Parts: sequence; C-alpha cells; structure tokens
Amino acid sequence: MNSIAINFVDCAIIVLYLILIIWWGLRHGKSSDAGSYFLAGRTMPWWIVGLSLFAASISSTTLIGQSGDAYHTGVAVFNYNLTGVVVMVFFATFLLPLYIRSGIFTIPEFLERRFDKRSRYYFSGICIVGNIFLDAAGALYAAALIIKLLFPDADLQLIIIVFAVLAASYTIPGGLSSAINAELIQAVILIVGSVILTGACFANGGFDYLASLFESGDMSVKLIRPLTDTATPWLGLIVGMPVLGIYFWANNQTLVQRVLSARSVDEGRKGVMFAGALTLATFFIIVFPGVIARHLFPGIEKPDMIYPTMVLRLLPTGLLGIMLSALLAALTSTLSAILNSTSTLFTMDFYAKIDKRADERKLVRVGKLASLVIIVIAALWAPQIGRFGSLLKYYQEMLSYIAPPVVAAFLMGVFSRRANGRGAFAGLIAGLVVAAAMLLWRTEIFGGMHFLLIVPFLLAFSLLVIWAVSLTAPLPPPDKLTDTTFSAADFRAETRSLAEVSWWRNYRVWGVVLLVLCVFILIIFC
Repeated sequence: MNSIAINFVDCAIIVLYLILIIWWGLRHGKSSDAGSYFLAGRTMPWWIVGLSLFAASISSTTLIGQSGDAYHTGVAVFNYNLTGVVVMVFFATFLLPLYIRSGIFTIPEFLERRFDKRSRYYFSGICIVGNIFLDAAGALYAAALIIKLLFPDADLQLIIIVFAVLAASYTIPGGLSSAINAELIQAVILIVGSVILTGACFANGGFDYLASLFESGDMSVKLIRPLTDTATPWLGLIVGMPVLGIYFWANNQTLVQRVLSARSVDEGRKGVMFAGALTLATFFIIVFPGVIARHLFPGIEKPDMIYPTMVLRLLPTGLLGIMLSALLAALTSTLSAILNSTSTLFTMDFYAKIDKRADERKLVRVGKLASLVIIVIAALWAPQIGRFGSLLKYYQEMLSYIAPPVVAAFLMGVFSRRANGRGAFAGLIAGLVVAAAMLLWRTEIFGGMHFLLIVPFLLAFSLLVIWAVSLTAPLPPPDKLTDTTFSAADFRAETRSLAEVSWWRNYRVWGVVLLVLCVFILIIFC
C-alpha cells in the first residue's frame, strides 16, 4: 500500500499527545515502596479501575486484530468480547474478593497461598513469557504497522524501538500509578476517537451497507456461525471462549493488577462492571467499522491494516491527528500495562524469594531493571510476528494452548476444597506437556479441528489430572483454604447485606444488566 501523507496539524497533535502522556505519567508516578510502585498504593476508586482496565485490555489484538477480523469474517469476532463480559461478571462475583482479601501482589502468588510455591513459580514463568512474546511484542508490532502506512520505507525494527522507548519512558520510573494515570487519558482519547471513526464510517454509506447485509441475511452480521465456520464455530462460543476469557480477564496479571489496586473489594467489583460496559461498546466502535470497511475499502490483502487504513483515509485534518493519537493510546497503554505487570511478576515471584533481605527500595530498583530487560526482548521479537498471518490468530491460538491448564488450576483451587498442591502442580505440568505436543503435532492429534473446539479437551484433561493426583495426597491444611476458596455461607451473608444497599450501589444489579445486554445483542445478531 502506498504511503499516506499527513500534514503539520496532525503531526503536531500526535507529538503533543505523546508529550502529554509522558509528562502526565511521570507526574503521577509512585516509586517510594513496593506497594506504591507495583500496586499504586491500593487506593484507586472504581471509575479509575474501570477505565484503566478497559484501556489496558484494548490491546493490539482488540483494536487492530478485531477490526481486521471483522473485515475478513464479520461480526462473529465480537463473541470474544461478548463472552468476556460474561466472564467479568463471574470474576467480580466469585474470584475478585478472594484476590483482594488475600492481599496478593501477583496472581501466581494466589496459587502459592492456595496450593504451594511450585505452582506459583510455574504460572509466573508462563505469564512472563506470554507477556513478552504475545502481548508486548504484539503491541509493538501493531504500532509499527501504523507507522509503516505513513512511512513505508521506514525500518520496522527502528519503529518498534521508538515505541518501546516511548512506553518505557514513563512506566519504568513511575510504576503502576504512572501507567494507570496515563491510561485515564488514553481511555478517553480512545473512546472519543473510535466514536468519531464510527461516525465517519456511517457517514460514508455504512448504514445502508449494514442494512443491506441484514436484509440479505449475510453471515457477516451473524454472531452465531455454523459448526464448520473457520472463524468462530457456534460450539466454540460455549466450550472454548469462556476458558480463554477466564484466563484473559481473571488470571491475567496485566489486567487483574489494575483491580488489585482498588481501595476495596466493592470498588474493584464496580470497576470491573464499568469495564464490562465499555467492552460491550466495542461492538459499535471497533467491530462495526471493520465490517463497513469491506464496502469502503475492498481488496485489502492484510486484514490487520484495515483499522489504520480507515483512520488515514476517512478522517480530515485535525480529526486524523486525534484518531492516530487514539491508536497510539491503545498501543502505549497496553505496553505500559504489560511492562509494569511483568516486572511485578519477576520481582515479587522470583527476586523477592531469592533475596529475602531486599528492602522496599531495592525491590523497586529491581522492578525497573526488569522492565528494561523485558521491553528490549519484546522489541527484538516483535518483527517475527508478521510470519503468523494476523495478530488475532497469533494471539488466540497461542492462548488456546497456554490457558486451559491454568484455568483448571484456578477453578479447582477456588471451588474444590479437596484439590491440593501436588494435584495442581501435576495438572499444570501435564498441561504444559500437552501444549508442547499441540505445537508440534496438532494436526496429527486433532486434524483440522478449530482451536476453540480443542480448548475443552485440554481443560478436561487438566481438571482430571488435578483431581486424580490430589486424591493421592492428604487434604490441604486449613490455612490453605482461608480467603482462597469460595464459601457458600459467605455468599449468602453477602446477599443479605446487599439487600439493604440501594440498587445503583449494588454490583450484582449491574452484573445482571450486563448479562441481559449480552443476551439482547446475541438475539438480535443471531
């Protein structure tokens, strides 16, 4: 694709945005102690938690990948977000209170509290590898795609290095507080910019095009697809996507770390509900424009290029600069989130265990150094992602192998008081062996089966291993079950207390509203 020139005004807007983000992030940084640097002092209100969670979740796989997949296959890609909202309600209701009450810094730390340190080290290692090679590298690659549209002769590796430096410039010095405060601005810019782009798509014949698709019963506007569909078979919506959703929203350090920064369980829950509402909105501001782009820009060879193409082709001077800033907002917020969460994992799960006499300031210094190493590795790997076809395919397929055993360990840990450390570790290792086999011999094992339909087999295998091996060891001691397992008695007590709360302050009411909206969308687009 030929380069697309932007004028001085748009360039000035982008530069001012980048300067603002760096200044704002550094201004609100906290690095005096580990609690401040890694968890922002655990003082965040619900609306900040929600905006930060949304901004961190709108990664390259969402903004670039989902719009590209919508262009290629239609609205069915939104099933990932639709299922994600259902998972968020589940997470806020059952898992979030256990995370916050246990006082953990990292999600792997929860596995140690419930099981033992072996499970913690394994999951933390998996998270660090995934954050570097899936998330951080994916965000850098997506940023490079945008710049390559403007400057096709620019060196891909150089572009990636520049974006890595931008994200690191405020995240490494200021920690989670810097990242969250920068994400507040980024979330607003992203939402406003996406609404503007959606309006431009509809103004250029998008409404008539969508209406014609509905009238003709075109599959591109159907969320429910045949079992043979190569993008999202309907059974995958039931048996595969929820598992990936639990891993992404409830076991992902990058996202859950925002919730751990909440000043209370209730504030964290309301923040998750707020993020769920914003996630539903992506149907209209990310997926719809991707579908409309099939009419506006037919013949795009690489679907991942469609979102930046819409921005560059549809928006006038000024708005173009704002929308490019929105794209950069999504990418830099993802990078800053990944940097901080991954350095937290390394520092708290590994270094703090090795150097048990390290004080708060030393832990912060190690966290900063870890962030630097992480961004360098991600920047070196990012150019390789182009070999995987599309960002969404790259991310979802890798996740489908990694997620099931981890989700199995968390579900068994929270909802089964019989599961123990020996069983959890055996299930995680067995899942790792199967994941490695899948990478090498997937076709020989499952043939051409869609990866979403493979996920339940991997989950069931891990659950069975955890349960069977747990039976060979004694019951877990009582201290392993405190603030780590679901209690029906506590749930009933909470129900009684919520009966005395105004409906608009009751997180369960908002959870029901989100679920009803999900069903409503599913019915309309079935």
